[in-house]
Amino acid sequence: MADVPQIKVSAKPPIRTDALVMLVDNGRTETDGIDWGYLERVGFEAKVGSHVMVPGDGDLVRILVGMGDRAEVTPDTFRRAGAVAAKAGAKFKRINVDFPDASSELLDPRAMGQALAEGLVSGAYSYDEYKTSEVKLRDIVIVSKLGRELSSGVQRGRVVGEAVAFARDLVNEPGGSATPAALAKTVAERAMAAGLGVKLMDEKAIAKAGMGGLIAVNKGSTQPPRFIQLTYQPSGTSKSADGAGAHLALVGKGITFDSGGLSLKTGDGMMTMKMDKGGGASVLAAMCALPALKVRQRVTAFVPLTDNMPGPDAQRPGDVFRAHNGKTVEVLNTDAEGRLVLADALSVAADAKPDAIIDLATLTGAVMVALGKRIAGLMGNNDDFTGQVSDAAKWAGESVWTLPLPDEYRSALDSPVADLKNIGGDRYGGALTAGLFLSEFVPEGLPWAHLDIAGTAWSDEDTAETCKGATGFGVRTLLRLVERFAAPEV
Repeated sequence: MADVPQIKVSAKPPIRTDALVMLVDNGRTETDGIDWGYLERVGFEAKVGSHVMVPGDGDLVRILVGMGDRAEVTPDTFRRAGAVAAKAGAKFKRINVDFPDASSELLDPRAMGQALAEGLVSGAYSYDEYKTSEVKLRDIVIVSKLGRELSSGVQRGRVVGEAVAFARDLVNEPGGSATPAALAKTVAERAMAAGLGVKLMDEKAIAKAGMGGLIAVNKGSTQPPRFIQLTYQPSGTSKSADGAGAHLALVGKGITFDSGGLSLKTGDGMMTMKMDKGGGASVLAAMCALPALKVRQRVTAFVPLTDNMPGPDAQRPGDVFRAHNGKTVEVLNTDAEGRLVLADALSVAADAKPDAIIDLATLTGAVMVALGKRIAGLMGNNDDFTGQVSDAAKWAGESVWTLPLPDEYRSALDSPVADLKNIGGDRYGGALTAGLFLSEFVPEGLPWAHLDIAGTAWSDEDTAETCKGATGFGVRTLLRLVERFAAPEV
């Protein structure tokens, strides 16, 4: 798994370092040893996300990272600056970050420290499992006199950043090696080490539990399915609901590789389909971070794992299965498989009687048509809860946009032979009809939110916070949501 750099806060810079990062806003006119006239000539304006390297004393390299307007600085500004700094310093083993202590007049040092550390870890990430070794950023010292409050935020940020890196690792691992059993084993080991309760269900237990959707999708595979349940119980509380705070359920789609089944994808369409476990990976990684963050809420995660393959006994268009909650589904397109495994997972999660459920899934290409690749689609049945999700995403720097679940589209899912079919009648509004399908497996009155992260879970290009491949989208949002979660008004 990816190495995460060590990060610490020090009032004095260490004697040995390879590069010095300076966070500067565009209102700053003087900086020790920096020729601002030169910077103006090369076009550096200290905009958010910008950086420039300039010579320092001796062999020291200075990396100036832009923070934009001082009055408009937010935690996300520090998150982006940290990512840019780590990317720019990726070829060094050690860097110092000169923290702008004056920013504490505008923002809480803990929030700044957490966001900066999240960015540093995200920017330093690379998936090197199958590459020969090369120089990597190992040690980061944030130089500041703000002390304990900043350090506390930095340590929390490193935990969050490490969770994002873990999610990326799970998604970046190829489908041939990240089989359901192998992925479940990796997650179980990490979860138990973190102090979570772990329940793994094999194919026999899955069949006994009546998870017809998961069984149907798995029929074409030689790899048996798994179902993971992770439980986080706050320290000092009993396992009963009494005194244990609100209870949130997390559900993630865990398709370890998606060929489309008999409704086979094109060759190009399959190239990145190891990313179809992105929702499940973010849920599982977020869960493993909860003990270190000492979250006060009870949280349970439910993640079905299978690949979707066109084997000899693969489900056929027109087949019907019965989901865990008893509803029957006619499958007309086997490439719309994520909603089938989520039908079971949502039903099982509802059995645990949580105060709310949120699911994350790389569910539809239609959401990318609507929102592109950098904004996730948010849907739900409770305005209070979707508001909590939206607020958490905003703080976490992960863009979401609320989409409707229109009742007038529900008839598109009517089937002549089953309770419903797994696709709508045409290619329009596909993200919405997929959300409506999932809503059929959430009991009436139970607050539920759905994040379609089909576009945001994977990046085809390097950005400030990501390299090509898995993004770990949703981990930060989930952790912020859990920390601030309150049982929604029904």
